[in-house]
Amino acid sequence: MRWVFLLFPLLAQSLMAQQPSGGSDRDHELITQLLARVQQLEQEVKELKAQGAMIAPAAEPAHPPAPVAEPSRPPDATPAAKARDQQPMPGMEPTPAPGSPIMQFRGFSDVSYHADDLKGDTNSFALGQFNLFITSKLTDRINVLAEAVVEADQHNTVGIDLERVLIQYSTSDYFKVGFGRYHTAIGWYNTAYHHSTWMQTAVGRPFLFEFEDNGGILPIHNVGISASGRIPSGELGLHYVAEIGNGRASRSPLDEPVQNAHDENNGKAVNFAVLSRPSRLPGFEAGISISHDRLTPDGLPTVGQTIFAVHAIYQDSRFEWLNEALVIRNAAADGGRVVHTTGFYTQLSRKFNVVRPYFRYQYVNVPSSDLIFPDVGLRHGPSFGIRYDFSEFAAFKLQYDRTERRALSGFNGITTQLSFTF
Repeated sequence: MRWVFLLFPLLAQSLMAQQPSGGSDRDHELITQLLARVQQLEQEVKELKAQGAMIAPAAEPAHPPAPVAEPSRPPDATPAAKARDQQPMPGMEPTPAPGSPIMQFRGFSDVSYHADDLKGDTNSFALGQFNLFITSKLTDRINVLAEAVVEADQHNTVGIDLERVLIQYSTSDYFKVGFGRYHTAIGWYNTAYHHSTWMQTAVGRPFLFEFEDNGGILPIHNVGISASGRIPSGELGLHYVAEIGNGRASRSPLDEPVQNAHDENNGKAVNFAVLSRPSRLPGFEAGISISHDRLTPDGLPTVGQTIFAVHAIYQDSRFEWLNEALVIRNAAADGGRVVHTTGFYTQLSRKFNVVRPYFRYQYVNVPSSDLIFPDVGLRHGPSFGIRYDFSEFAAFKLQYDRTERRALSGFNGITTQLSFTF
C-alpha cells in the first residue's frame, strides 16, 4: 500500500505541470485537496507505526513459542510419551453415567517385628496384609462387598487373594442373602474381625480362628450362599445365619484350602447359627452354631466333620470380654475311629484413654490320631499385651506370648506391630 501514497504526489505534480496557467480553477482546487488528503494519510500511517512499535515488546511472550506438535509420533516413542498421547483431551475424561454405582474403598495394613526362642526360628520384620475393603451400592436392596488382600507367604513371595466377594440382596431386617465367597459364621470372632489387625485389640487372631493358609484348623472361608436376619423375639434380640457352600479342601495339604471354583466331592458344607443380643444388655451377645461337611482326604476313608461352637461376648467403648469354645468331631465314614478336637480362648481388655492393656489365654488340643490335622497337637498358653492408639487411624501394639506344646518344649515370643487404616 505504501506505493499508492508515493504515487499520489507524483501524479499530482504531473497534472500541475501539464496544466496551463489559465487552467480551470476547479481542477486546481481538486488537486490541492488531493495533495492535502495524501499528506493526512501519510501522517496517520506514521502514527500507527509508532503505536505498533510501542505495543510489540509488551505482547512478546516471555518464552519462545512451543514447536507445533507433529501429527504422529515415530514408532520409537518412549512409553511415557505414548501414555501421554493416549490421555483424553481436557473435558473428554470418562465419567460415570448418571445413576451408575460408585465404589468406596477403605485400606488396612500393618508392619511388625517378631522374635522368639523357638529353635530354628529367625527374628524378622514382616509386612502384614495389605487389605482393600470395597463396597458398592447397586440399588436400595442390592450391594456388593469385596475384600482383596496382597500379602507375602513364608517364601517371601507376594500374591493377591480375593478373600471375600459377595453380592447381597436384602428384603428387610428379617432376610438378607449373599452369593459368593464369605467368612463362615462359625463362632463369633470370624465374622466380627476380618482381614485387618487394626480392628483387633491384639496383634493377631486366636490360633483357633487362624486363617487356613496360616495353619488354621477351621473352614474360615467358604464359597456359596449365606443368609441371615432377625428372628421376631422381642427383648431377646434373636438372629439366625444359614449357609451352604463348597467347604474346605481336604484331599491334600498342598491344595488351596478354599474351594473357589471346584468342589472335590458332591457333598456341600452347611452351617446354621443362632445368636441373641438382648436389648436389656447392650454390648452382650451369646450364640451357638453347628456346621457339617464331608471330607475326602487322599488315601483315607471319607470323613464326616461336625463342628459345634458357642460364644459369650461383652463389648462396650472401654471394656471387652471375649469367650469362645468349640468341639470338632471327625468320624470315619467306614465305621472306624471318631476323634474329637477341643479348643477355647478367653480375652480381657480395658481401655484407659488411648491405652488398652489386654490378656488372652488360648487352648487347642488336636489328638495325634486325628485324620485331618494330626500334626497340630496340643497348644496352650497366655498372652499379655498393650495397645496404644496414637492416632484415630493408627495404633502401636506390644505383645508377649508363652506357648506350651505336647511332648515338645515350650517357647516365648514377643511381637511389636504398627497397624493402620487409610
